[in-house]
Amino acid sequence: MSLHRFANPARFLRLAAIVQPWCVGLGALCLLGGLYLGLLRSPADYQQGETVRIMYVHVPAAWMALFVYANMALASAVALIWRHPLADIAAKNAAPIGAGFTFVALVTGSLWGQPMWGTWWVWDARLTSVLILFFLYLGHIALVNAFDDVERGARAGAILALVGSVNLPIIKFSVDWWNTLHQPASVLRLDGPTIHSAMLTPLFLMAIAFTLLFVALLLINMRAEIVERKIRNLRRARAAES
Repeated sequence: MSLHRFANPARFLRLAAIVQPWCVGLGALCLLGGLYLGLLRSPADYQQGETVRIMYVHVPAAWMALFVYANMALASAVALIWRHPLADIAAKNAAPIGAGFTFVALVTGSLWGQPMWGTWWVWDARLTSVLILFFLYLGHIALVNAFDDVERGARAGAILALVGSVNLPIIKFSVDWWNTLHQPASVLRLDGPTIHSAMLTPLFLMAIAFTLLFVALLLINMRAEIVERKIRNLRRARAAES
């Protein structure tokens, strides 16, 4: 089945109305389960103590920062190449959500780093590249809204999103390419996770919850954008008639 089947705004709105409540409900359950297991049931780390519990928010937020930008870049490519009518709307509305996840990752990373490293911030490769990702999100938001012509703004934002995607592998492999304070990957490894299942389960629950939250927020924003554009077009049509 072609993805262009869902390019029709009316068909998309019907599908989104069905999917959105499920994402909200399942996301809330996963969030409650992840917080309960992570904050109350999982053990403290033998080195980090209770501060390790910041991981259950920081790590999924960092994953989502990369995941959302990758989806935004993909939507931008689809908009530029195939002129998919909803792709630019998806990219535009994903950016604020991704910026929020990146901000949470940066703040919780600082809160975690201070007791571990003795400082709130260091200019190492991982932290700096994530900060650049945050600025890319903000730049995309500003650029898309900088033009009166919606199509020109979407096109400029799509180019920025694709150029900025070069930063994603830098973030992912920065701890392997350079000597940084940030610890290497302990979950997504070829030889398997290195943390205990008691910590891994709430971590994955939180990751699922954040993913479903992203999908729900994206659908809400896209539905609002489509309705807003319809109202704007109707007003223009009525103004032209009069």
